[in-house]
Amino acid sequence: MNAALWISKTGLDAQQTDIATISNNLANASTIGFKKSRAVFEDLLYQNINQPGGKSSQNTELPAGLMLGAGVKVVATQKEFSQGNMLTTENSLDIMVEGPGFFEILQPDGNIAYTRNGQFMLNEEGQIVTPGSGHLLQPTITIPPDAKSITISSEGEVSVRVNGQAENTVVGQITISNFINPQGLEPVGQNLYRETGVSGAPLQGTPGLDGLGSIRQGALETSNVNVTEELVNLIESQRIYEMNSKVISAVDEMMSFVSQQL
Repeated sequence: MNAALWISKTGLDAQQTDIATISNNLANASTIGFKKSRAVFEDLLYQNINQPGGKSSQNTELPAGLMLGAGVKVVATQKEFSQGNMLTTENSLDIMVEGPGFFEILQPDGNIAYTRNGQFMLNEEGQIVTPGSGHLLQPTITIPPDAKSITISSEGEVSVRVNGQAENTVVGQITISNFINPQGLEPVGQNLYRETGVSGAPLQGTPGLDGLGSIRQGALETSNVNVTEELVNLIESQRIYEMNSKVISAVDEMMSFVSQQL
């Protein structure tokens, strides 16, 4: 079997994965807090026919070797946690992190997940929750039913104005967490990430302190997907896919020619 067929097959498989990654980025171009991914490629093992530096005679060495590659594979999809643009909403429960850090969300199984999506709502008990699944923001913050307004400071302090009171009342403190290796977080859908062994333990703290980002109320962080860039990447991946397909067609024609002439 001609090795070029299998090498080109690995190229087709790798580009399919790359196109799927780009497609997911484009599909989430409007998802609040979404972080784009990119495929990471590696070449496969080489067949060493002649080793560089091998003896070609008693007094001479090969200046270069003869090594045939076996193709390519995708070894990872890496998240890019660059800051997205700010979308002003004027909604008191829309908040964003300016800088590094993640909001902490309590999962039904009792574990903590992390998100950059700051779209929050209130449940029937007045607790701040995620809009899609109703998961509690941690630490749990309850807004009184008679609150006229909600104010969230850049340091995450949540206060409300209650009827009959001249001063705001502090009802909670938002904390955020960061990781030594955020690329090691596991995306699980619903704009959430989970801690893994390679992400490092969460470094929890007050927004705006110890290198953590600050809170901005009435604004959201948009997806960091650059649509134009992704479309260019898509065209590039499509062309590489086509070239690998043409290699397979060319090898097939060569093999057909040989079999017909023998």
